Amino acid sequence: MEKLPLSILLLFLVIALTIAGCSISGKKKELKPFVSEVVHPEWSKNAVVYEVNIRQFTPEGTFNAFAEHLPRLKQLGVDILWLMPINPIGIKNRKEPLGSYYSVRDYKDVNPEFGNLDDFKNLVTKAHELGFHVIMDWVPNHSSWDNKLAAEHPEWYVKDAKGSFIPPLGFDWTDVIQFDWKNKELQDYMLNALKFWVDLGVDGFRVDHPDLTPPEFWGKVRDELTRIKPVFMVAENEGQTAFLEKGFDMSYAWELHHLMNSIAQGKDSIKSLNNYYSRELSVFPQNVFRMVFLDNHDENSWSGTINSRMGVAQKAFAVFTFTTQGVPLLYNGQEVCLSKSLRFFERDTIKWDTCALTGFYKDLIKLKKSNLALSNGEFGAKMQMIKTNKDNKVFCFSREKEGNRVLVFLNLSKKDVAIKPSLDNFNGEYSDYFEGLKATVPLPDSIHLDPWGYKVFVK
Repeated sequence: MEKLPLSILLLFLVIALTIAGCSISGKKKELKPFVSEVVHPEWSKNAVVYEVNIRQFTPEGTFNAFAEHLPRLKQLGVDILWLMPINPIGIKNRKEPLGSYYSVRDYKDVNPEFGNLDDFKNLVTKAHELGFHVIMDWVPNHSSWDNKLAAEHPEWYVKDAKGSFIPPLGFDWTDVIQFDWKNKELQDYMLNALKFWVDLGVDGFRVDHPDLTPPEFWGKVRDELTRIKPVFMVAENEGQTAFLEKGFDMSYAWELHHLMNSIAQGKDSIKSLNNYYSRELSVFPQNVFRMVFLDNHDENSWSGTINSRMGVAQKAFAVFTFTTQGVPLLYNGQEVCLSKSLRFFERDTIKWDTCALTGFYKDLIKLKKSNLALSNGEFGAKMQMIKTNKDNKVFCFSREKEGNRVLVFLNLSKKDVAIKPSLDNFNGEYSDYFEGLKATVPLPDSIHLDPWGYKVFVK
């Protein structure tokens, strides 16, 4: 067996450690406080992100068909439309009938199954007219085997000992080949490709798995794109805070997501959630955005539906994602009780209808937008934990800014609880947001919460 070059072995090690979020000792990597110089677009200050899978959104699976849904999404109240990759998909070594969106054959064109460039530009124009902002999914780490770059610039790719292209190590991603991000010409190409789409009207990018790209590159990207227009940048990353220092507005709160799943399944506790926020609030500065979510394309397709992961805890954790510090994400269909894991490599259309959750999510979005304390990052307020007599079962916190205040009470257990929260500093008149009733603090009685129940008081 031939020996792999040291560079390849190191690449494998970096990937493995990044995905595991661990050090060689097996302990969780400790993140250190940092400073972010990113200036967020004004339009992102209380935004809600909505992820769009064009292939599965409509029976037609096209830009034009999706555009017909824009008025409905406007009524729902979401702001930033994140389009999963819209580029042409590789044919060589394709996975299953339609292939993976993340196998990019051309960085400056659209998947012909979705339409053409004019259709895409018309979609962006219609979205802008309705007040949306549109960000694209961007795949920087690898291309399809038949991307023209592989023939024109083979030196831009990682090779094995025999000089052959290789898929990313450590994954079953056999339909793509790994870029070598040490190559400055590759970086220049990617920057120009990103500019191409911003010139067409795109408002930013969700960058897929940027772990092996240099953070300083994205600082340069941010500077260059901002010369064209304010952009919003999302990194699918959690363990490398360097991406948030200059290039990206937001990263994923993956640990929090998995912790919510674990608590819902009875595998973890409120104590772990408190410990999480002790670290979170000490590491991430107030002006950094963190994406919080119950679902996304990866979770839905590979880990199951929200119902299968959270069951009856879904609504409590949905309230949590819209009131905690962070930018909430909805995955397409979440608002209509999406009850299936969408197939990844073939057509599997979402069934659009209303359900018990449709109005609920609309109310959550309205809540977020109506109270300044719930705005994103530095535009909103820090969380302050509220002590109760049942801290092992409930998670309670307040957020307050410029006279706007929200008190949140979440029963994260499968038993009824009656709580007596410490509200000495919160006297005043409130509205019980979901009940539509007035509430006065100090409260005359305990707060009763059903299993996985919640209350939100708003001032």
